[in-house]
Amino acid sequence: MRFKDHHIISMTSFSRDMIDHILETSEKMEPIALGKQKSDLLTGKILGVLFFEPSTRTRMSFETAMYRLGGNVLNLGSIDASSIAKGETLADTIRVVGSYADAIVLRHPKEGAACLASEFSTIPILNAGDGAGHHPTQTLLDLYTIKRESHLEGLKIALVGDLKYGRTVHSLCYALSLYGAQITMISPEELRMPEEIINDLESRGSTVTEVDSIEEAINDVDVLYMTRIQKERFPDPAEYQKVANRLKITTETLKEARSELRIMHPLPRVNEIHPDVDETVHACYFKQAFYGVPVRMALMALVLGAME
Repeated sequence: MRFKDHHIISMTSFSRDMIDHILETSEKMEPIALGKQKSDLLTGKILGVLFFEPSTRTRMSFETAMYRLGGNVLNLGSIDASSIAKGETLADTIRVVGSYADAIVLRHPKEGAACLASEFSTIPILNAGDGAGHHPTQTLLDLYTIKRESHLEGLKIALVGDLKYGRTVHSLCYALSLYGAQITMISPEELRMPEEIINDLESRGSTVTEVDSIEEAINDVDVLYMTRIQKERFPDPAEYQKVANRLKITTETLKEARSELRIMHPLPRVNEIHPDVDETVHACYFKQAFYGVPVRMALMALVLGAME
């Protein structure tokens, strides 16, 4: 199974075998990610980091992953301090950075930007989120988290919050359908999962249920996947205010929850998970953030041909 020189744009291009291979490779990377072992696997390689949207975990975990494997990072930095502020097109930026680096990780506010970039790139493009479209590396670290903290086979999962604009859950749904997951969706009416995605999931054999509250699902799922209501995706601030703060988890919500329940969140959170929940056995969103490092290490090692 060869990943060398492949673009990582969308989860729809991954088979279950491919995902399993990435997760197995990620497990091998974990001791290096923890700093318990050293590696020079990507010595001499350079990762170009192009982020047109703010990011903490995704950007820093990619950079950490590259450094842990002995590589280096070339960061575009502030958009305002680059030629993009002068009107340079994405295609030209990709062409230029492609002559400096061995791979590019790209985050962009416009859906389809990563796919467009791949058409002009001579080196692998790793999509770190494109608008409300796809976020494949987040999905892979989510799957790795579920595998490590719960189980992928026969999984029952509830997706909570912004299911309309949330690129994270769009990518995750497709991947979970490959594992036969039972998916429960909980969101305000205005932020329901797009009908075409639900239809696609059902056509793939997934069971999809929609309920109105967290309490209805909490005792019947293995994983509760919380998401932030994304203010930046709303063209009208008044529409955001209508749905903000509707779905929250507190320790009171978890009073009757099974000890095996795991709560995930791609972060950042706003107020959908009370800080007191952090101290419970259910919380694994900070572990989830760490797992981004071994997963992204695995991906870069694979696309750059350092591993097969």
